[in-house]
Amino acid sequence: MASDLQLELDDLADEPMVQFRSWFDAALAADLPEPTAMTLATATPDGLPSARIVLLKGADERGFTFYTNYTSRKAAELEANPRAALVLHWAPLQRQVRVAGRVARVGEDESDAYFATRPRGSRIGAWASPQSQPLVSRSELIDRVAEAERRFDNEPPRPPFWGGYRLTPETVEFWQARTNRLHDRFVYRRAGSGWEIQRLAP
Repeated sequence: MASDLQLELDDLADEPMVQFRSWFDAALAADLPEPTAMTLATATPDGLPSARIVLLKGADERGFTFYTNYTSRKAAELEANPRAALVLHWAPLQRQVRVAGRVARVGEDESDAYFATRPRGSRIGAWASPQSQPLVSRSELIDRVAEAERRFDNEPPRPPFWGGYRLTPETVEFWQARTNRLHDRFVYRRAGSGWEIQRLAP
C-alpha cells in the first residue's frame, strides 16, 4: 500500500533525537501492537553478525536504551565490539528508523530503577534464565524459576548480571514510504558538535 505522506528537509528537526521522539510519539498514539520493538544487530570482533528483537526502554538526548542479561550472546558481542545498529519499523505508519553508533552500559542506579518497574514474574525470570546458554529441557528452566521464587520475596533485586545498554547514535535515518517505491529517506550524521542532514535515494 502506497503512502500519501511525504517527508521533506524542512519537516525535519535539527536534532535526530527530537525528530525520533516526534515519530515515536506518533507510533505510540497509533496504538500499534509493539511500537517499542526494534531489531538490534551486533557483531563479533571478526565481523560475524547476529540480530534479534529487543524493546526500546528509553530515547532521549543521550541515545537509545535497552536492557538484557549481561551473559547473553548480544551482551558478549557488545562487550567485545561495542558498536551496534537498531531498526524500528512501524508498518501501519509506513515509517522506518535506522540507527548506528557506539554502545555502553548504563549506570547501575539507572538499571536498578528500571528493574524495579518490571512485573515480579519478569524479575524472577531474569534471575532464573541463563540467557543464551544451553538447557537440557524446559523443566530445567521451570526448576530454576521455582528456586528463584523460593529465594526472593515480593521485591526481587536486580541481578548483578542484568542491566541496560545505551546506543549513542552516530547516524540516524528516517524513511517514509511513498508511491512507486520512490520513498523519502533522510540521514543525520554527526558533524563536530552538531549534525548534518542529507537526502538519500530510495
